[in-house]
Amino acid sequence: MSLFGQDRSFLDALTLPDRRVLLAEGAPRAYEPGDVMIRERDTTTYVLALLSGWAVVSVETERGARLILALRGTGEVVGDLAAVDQGPRSATVTALGRVEAVAVSGVRFRGFLAARPHATSLIMRQLSTRLRSADIERRTLASGTVLQRLAARLVELAERAGRRGDDGTMLQLPLPQHDLAAAIGATREAVAKALRLLREQDVVRTANRRVIVTDMEVLLLLAQGRAQPPGTRPPEKSPPAV
Repeated sequence: MSLFGQDRSFLDALTLPDRRVLLAEGAPRAYEPGDVMIRERDTTTYVLALLSGWAVVSVETERGARLILALRGTGEVVGDLAAVDQGPRSATVTALGRVEAVAVSGVRFRGFLAARPHATSLIMRQLSTRLRSADIERRTLASGTVLQRLAARLVELAERAGRRGDDGTMLQLPLPQHDLAAAIGATREAVAKALRLLREQDVVRTANRRVIVTDMEVLLLLAQGRAQPPGTRPPEKSPPAV
């Protein structure tokens, strides 16, 4: 499962002239932390090209809970699905920190793609990647434990948005516990318990909404389901039958 998009963002994959044309088609916008940039089920079709900052993509479940689907950063575009098929918004996009973006209308974005087959191919590849990721996510939610899913998220955040230091890898994205819970389809209480287990075994350290991964090897094994949860012992073997 993955919170992040492809290694190379949409804007980076465009040629410099095409990127300039696309950005010139829109208007600059700025968002503060917590601002809703796109709202689920809205009928708007504009696309946002992110120039700086991070945004959270989430949906509301049938039970009224929030499920985080992805994190989008500099160079990526959000809102492209509604721009292409002109249907209702499939998710809400919220600014995680301050975000600078360019808003391009759906009409102009479709015109941009129609004139550039390479850009259309990039968007189709992006949509395909997100669909495959969603399929993997559903399987993980159905089979993985809270600890395993949390470990996988922390590994991904450390690898994609972490800063290495002498005492471990500090996650650069300030995701509070309720957002970590929403990113793995669990309750905040369950995530707090799993984090406590990881802290007790010196796998991570937490303070002031920050997480530092101190033992990446163990965390990766937990994410892969190849290690026992911290603080537990493997089941005793049954005595041989006589």
